[in-house]
Amino acid sequence: MTASVVVTGLGVVAPNGLGADDYWAATRVGKSGIGRLSRFDPSQYPSRLAGEIHGFRAEEFLPNRLMPQTDRMTRLALVAADWALEDAGVRPQELPAFDMGVVTSSASGGFEFGQRELERLWSQGSEYVSAYQSFAWFYAVNSGQISIRHGMKGPSGVVVSDQAGGLDSVAQARRQVRKGTPLVVSGAVDASLCPWGWVAQQTSGRLSTGDDPARAYLPFDARAAGHVPGEGGALVILEREDLARARGAKVYGRIAGYGATFDPKPGSGRPPALGKAIELALADAGVDAADVDVVFADGAAVPDLDRAEADALNEVFGARRVPVTVPKTMTGALYSGAGALDLATVFLAMEEGLVPPTVNVEPADEYGLDLVVGQPRTTEVRTALVLARGQGGFNSALVARSAD
Repeated sequence: MTASVVVTGLGVVAPNGLGADDYWAATRVGKSGIGRLSRFDPSQYPSRLAGEIHGFRAEEFLPNRLMPQTDRMTRLALVAADWALEDAGVRPQELPAFDMGVVTSSASGGFEFGQRELERLWSQGSEYVSAYQSFAWFYAVNSGQISIRHGMKGPSGVVVSDQAGGLDSVAQARRQVRKGTPLVVSGAVDASLCPWGWVAQQTSGRLSTGDDPARAYLPFDARAAGHVPGEGGALVILEREDLARARGAKVYGRIAGYGATFDPKPGSGRPPALGKAIELALADAGVDAADVDVVFADGAAVPDLDRAEADALNEVFGARRVPVTVPKTMTGALYSGAGALDLATVFLAMEEGLVPPTVNVEPADEYGLDLVVGQPRTTEVRTALVLARGQGGFNSALVARSAD
């Protein structure tokens, strides 16, 4: 079945805005949420900047019974799901339980919860470890808690593919809708800004060690020296288009195409596979490269990875033939949440006809990209390509198209 699958609701939790409206108000004008990490003292670590969400109080949105059993990541995800459902005009309690599913992604699971319970194990003993540790740390916990909260018993699951996961989960949700599930909550939220999670992230060798928020995360710039990590992401509501329109739902746009590949083994002499993922996504969407109005790039800010992404874009589109933007320069790389947040940003960009900027970057000529920098660019956005890559070789490309 190839039914058209549309997005009818957005739930955003990001370092530069809580809720889709606040996030877009900041992003459209280039307002950054990156700063020195405040959750703990980062001075002893090589990296000290992060895209941190401030002002979020889960107790204002969630019942007290959920507090002891949830990690910060899951609390953010639960609130994002609530906002997405509200935005879509969906009341889950009024729908058949098996007509609703949840497919999310996570790159790390509930690291902060896990760290706290391991500290109790080591310092006090096993009898002091919370029983909720059995699932609160797990990659699938966001899908589980969302499904329980809203009584969703349809096809559900979790995808683990690092930063590519946010797009991969939406693609899996699209498959479930096409197979007959009327509604699926999908996307990703990650949050691992705790000492345990911070140490794990340092091992990648891809984190910026700069202390100036305006100079630390610079994809496609000659000064690029790694990314700034962040927390947050987005969840979206996917529905079959005919059913969504029949109930009078607002339709943000369509999930039109998807492609995924895996890079060959380093040293094999074979080229990276991102370009193939782009070609697969365009073919799946039934569009040509010339139809794409903007690319939301992965933007690793690691020179060889930036080179590989630029080469893939230039091979498919030609040099400087399509606008490219990296709005995550305002939030940091949110791991699995990155692609999902970019997808939500695409639909907000379509509504206004405006491409948000890549902040602080001075694009290097060698990459041959038409990078949107400094100021937002006013232009019609009907077809957008979103890219995401995960460490280890994951490549994902997703094509979104406007509703009309």
